[in-house]
Amino acid sequence: MKKLWIKLLPLFLYPGLGFACEGDCTKSPWTLLDPKGPIATDEKHLILTALGLMLIVVIPVIVMTFAFAWKYRASNKDATYAPKWDNSHAIEAVVWTVPAVIILILGIIVWNSTHALTPEKPIASNVKPLVVEAVALDWKWLFIYPEQGVATVNKLVIPAGTPVTFHITSDTVMNSFFIPRLGSQIYAMAGMQTQLNLLANQTGTYRGLNTQFSGEGFASMHFNVNATSAQEFQDWVAQTKTGGSKLDDATFKKLETPDEPAEPVLFSEVRPGLFQSILQKFSGGHEMSASHETHVRLAQAQK
Repeated sequence: MKKLWIKLLPLFLYPGLGFACEGDCTKSPWTLLDPKGPIATDEKHLILTALGLMLIVVIPVIVMTFAFAWKYRASNKDATYAPKWDNSHAIEAVVWTVPAVIILILGIIVWNSTHALTPEKPIASNVKPLVVEAVALDWKWLFIYPEQGVATVNKLVIPAGTPVTFHITSDTVMNSFFIPRLGSQIYAMAGMQTQLNLLANQTGTYRGLNTQFSGEGFASMHFNVNATSAQEFQDWVAQTKTGGSKLDDATFKKLETPDEPAEPVLFSEVRPGLFQSILQKFSGGHEMSASHETHVRLAQAQK
């Protein structure tokens, strides 16, 4: 029996470790605990705070489990034997009050952090945000830079120190957009637009991925996020404009074909309004963001 539990232990550990290491534990075993942006940093603090509060209950329970087992073992003749004992108001007060206080504190923290870290909330900065339109495809990510007029597949380049506003949708089934070191996973859904604001504090290469199972090629649906200096980003845009192909309707039709591209693809020109046309294709010509749809449903429920 003991050997069986040893064999099964990795099955319980791997899911948690996989979540913490952005899908590649060989390169970064504890990504969520090594944030590279303000949103991810706040989320790390929230995780550790919640963990610490829960350990206030967990650690004493574990210690008392072993302590009681040792004290009241069959060979200990000095232990008090009270077969008719059935109640203690003091113990009842402790076991109910302490968890209730912890839950109250957690509730306050979660309420405040939920509003402070809401994905659509702009990040305070003196630098103008970079707008990126992200589209989930089978099984790849398309990133459109509407202000720069370029686009990429499975490669995201952003300037460090500059807020990035993502407008996210899907051209296929529901996916989930996540850059663990920068924070805040959010869903990508056909006919709907979700918004996410992130910022990289320092230059580097970070991993982005889809955390929502979406079919056969799901495992390879990841991309690199290159956080560069502002000047390097401008140089990359200029180079892309001269070296890529054009992303028009015909090219996008080819991108819709399910496949797993081996290398990132660059586009030097993007048809204006492509992102909006992808949205309208699934919404009968009327764009509706996720937040707007939520407000509509709330208003209808209150009537």
